[in-house]
Amino acid sequence: MKNYEIMFIVKPTLSEEEVKKVFTNFSNTLTSNGAKINEAKELGQKELAYEIKKFKSGYYFLFEIETESDQATKEFDRLARISSDVIRHLIIKVEK
Repeated sequence: MKNYEIMFIVKPTLSEEEVKKVFTNFSNTLTSNGAKINEAKELGQKELAYEIKKFKSGYYFLFEIETESDQATKEFDRLARISSDVIRHLIIKVEK
């Protein structure tokens, strides 16, 4: 099993319902591609260290997952890149 941490930042201009929908869509993407979500955290809205795509804050989310293949992380990466709601994302492989 491979373990990953995935953090992503959602635009602050979205409504609360839209932010939850983005979170739900990405968690469904991970599980439908064979990943097991060990922990999903909503870290809330925080100030960014520097401006990203003209935003000074964003909603932070963190997934801790484990998966046999890297299909789930590749699909997450692909969708996060084309999503206009995600302003930044990071996928880290965790060695245990």
